[in-house]
Amino acid sequence: MANILLKHCSSLPFLLTILSFFSTFATIESQFFSRNPSPSSLGLKREKLSHLHFYFHDIVTAKNPTAVRVAQAPTTTLSSPFGAVVMIDDPLTINPDINSTLVGKAQGIYALASQSEASMLMVYNFAFMEGKYNGSNLSVLGRNSVFDSVRELSIVGGSGVFRFARGYAEARTHTFDLKTGNAVVEYNVYVFHY
Repeated sequence: MANILLKHCSSLPFLLTILSFFSTFATIESQFFSRNPSPSSLGLKREKLSHLHFYFHDIVTAKNPTAVRVAQAPTTTLSSPFGAVVMIDDPLTINPDINSTLVGKAQGIYALASQSEASMLMVYNFAFMEGKYNGSNLSVLGRNSVFDSVRELSIVGGSGVFRFARGYAEARTHTFDLKTGNAVVEYNVYVFHY
């Protein structure tokens, strides 16, 4: 019995060393995965609310369209566009005139997501290229029932000036051409950011 006990006791320091190593490794790993930095260490100051106003030009029919269908369901037709997916690179301008000052682009996708109405799932970024917002983005996600007078979409994040952004965008159709499918949409965006 004494031999067995001595055998186990001689390997005990080795086992403790191994356990200590794994415990230290686990602690180091968890420090890289999650920590709680102070907001000031990221350059965050007081949160503010900004209101942006611009016009979104969705050009479906033109020599150089800014909205292009990239996919559709086998059952998608002109009378039932359900399942169509459109990639966009739509200009954002100060005024409804497409030749007014370009402040950015709406880049992303929208998909016709309803079988019974003109309703789209919209996932895109407002990529700004003017003034203090140049190089900054706002990420938009939401449902857009295009024939409602006002549609509200969520601002779910951002980058650059808009890091940690949250808010909403109100969309109102300014003009819509039934023949071409081209539209100009007025946007009022309210966003909290640092």
